[in-house]
Amino acid sequence: MNEEVENLKLTPTHEWVRRKTKTIVIGITDYGQQMLSDVTGVDLPEPDDQRYDARDDLGVIESVRTTIDFHAPVSGTVVKVNSELLANPELINQDPFGKGWLVEMKPDKMSDVDGLMDFDEYESDLPEEDE
Repeated sequence: MNEEVENLKLTPTHEWVRRKTKTIVIGITDYGQQMLSDVTGVDLPEPDDQRYDARDDLGVIESVRTTIDFHAPVSGTVVKVNSELLANPELINQDPFGKGWLVEMKPDKMSDVDGLMDFDEYESDLPEEDE
């Protein structure tokens, strides 16, 4: 497992969380983007003072297969969005843990991130692949 992934926290709804000093960056996991197939659009929240509770819908990811909501992994406010995705939503497929990040949030309590799954827990929660 590479370092890019091993320090992430994850949710059962396939969001990943990377800690920064006072904020967290949120994206969708590689498994999540594979299930979507080709991403064709994204609807991102406005970065403002609106507070989101954990599991609230933050935005929408559209693909050739389906449309899904992505959620706040913890409570907090969105401080930045990846506006590059508006013109290039395929970055979610191409680089889900890097350039395909979705939003940056300031959590109410950074310690809430500790309650999310680590990568091993997340992987064991995924459905078994058919051989």
